[in-house]
Amino acid sequence: MSADEGAWRPPAELTGVAELDFDRARRRGYPEAVYCEFKTPEQLRSIAAEVGRREARTIFTRASAEQATAVLDALPQAGHDPEARLLWWPAEPPQASGGLVVVAAAGTSDLPVAREAQRTAELLGRRTELVVDVGVAGLHRILARLDLLRSAAAVVVVAGMDGALPSVVAGLVAAPVVAVPTSVGYGAAFDGLAPLLTMLNSCAPGVAVVNIDNGYGAGHLAAQIAAPAPTTNDGNRS
Repeated sequence: MSADEGAWRPPAELTGVAELDFDRARRRGYPEAVYCEFKTPEQLRSIAAEVGRREARTIFTRASAEQATAVLDALPQAGHDPEARLLWWPAEPPQASGGLVVVAAAGTSDLPVAREAQRTAELLGRRTELVVDVGVAGLHRILARLDLLRSAAAVVVVAGMDGALPSVVAGLVAAPVVAVPTSVGYGAAFDGLAPLLTMLNSCAPGVAVVNIDNGYGAGHLAAQIAAPAPTTNDGNRS
């Protein structure tokens, strides 16, 4: 038998559409994710059907209402968060372990990206807390959440406009801060470019920056930071 005879191959309906990574959970400890944007409902319906057939834990990101309907046609029991534009299967998240991930949204307009980050971290097995509308226009609001922020193993800070909030938070807490620029803001915010550059130029150490509106990437990174310590062969924490 040749080396690749036993390898997984996509079924006919997925040929030319997708080659799903069903080995990711074993290899990396985290499930496959399907980016839904720009995929047709028919493509997503086929992908979701194969996910169900393989019984593989999977997250679907950036799903519009029409795309979510297509996924749910094939996986009617899947979880769905319309605000976060996320679906996941199976619907029951994994048992929580590791440290707490706190997600802070500067404004209510940043909430969809913040929800995406929070839900992603939760689906990767972390406890999460969300705080909303704590932007720098009223510093008393973030200062009032210091006890919660300082209890986190990782903090995700989501902000548009001037993007200053991650630097403020990073100067107040010991945990790593994952900064997420959003496309929220007036013209000179350039659809998130201005907050992205602000965050990349943060003078507070310990700030990692993901791409504009990338709540999934931020939640994933925070979940990895807050993961339980690995165990050694004798069962002790390393």
